[in-house]
Parts: sequence; C-alpha cells; structure tokens
Amino acid sequence: MTEKVYAQERRYPRASLPNGMAVAWLGSDLQFFSRVQTIGMGGLFIATPNPAPVGTKLRLTFQVPGGSVLPEAIVRNVAPGRGMGVEFTRMEASERSLLANLMERLLR
Repeated sequence: MTEKVYAQERRYPRASLPNGMAVAWLGSDLQFFSRVQTIGMGGLFIATPNPAPVGTKLRLTFQVPGGSVLPEAIVRNVAPGRGMGVEFTRMEASERSLLANLMERLLR
C-alpha cells in the first residue's frame, strides 16, 4: 500500500513533529518516556526502539499548550526498532479541545 493511499484511509490528518514531543506511556508492566513523531486527533506515532505489541492498551501523558492530555490508547501497528502507531480510545472532552487547538495550529 502506498503512503498516499494509506493517508487517504485516515480519519484525521496528522502533523509531523520533527523535534518530537515528549510522551509518557504505560501499559501492562511497562512504563516509558519517548518522543512523538506524528500526531493527529485519532492517535500518535511514538518513536521507541522497543514498541509494545499490537493490541496493548496504554495510558499516555503529554503536554500541549494549555495543559496536559491523558488519553487511553491501543497499539494498532508496530514498526520494529522504530516505534508504534497508537489509536486514542478514550479522552476527556477538555483534553480533546486542547488537542484540537494544537492540531489547528500545526496544520496551518
């Protein structure tokens, strides 16, 4: 599948973060700090040499202008040695609003 086709299948646009953004993630007995490579309203790609397996439920914490976002997520895909794509499964309305404001700024 080409990147162009893959991008068309996404529900939400993603923004690349060349300098990354810190994210803490916990799942099972794991707790790590990593960098976010891409971000969207539906999820993140987290750069990590040791990604969690597909299907792992995670709790994330990251800072955006205006506050913290603490969504629940699930690992949807893994790029071995590079990272993992996670989909948000639960997020408070106030956190969703903070994330929407950030995305609006990043996608301008």
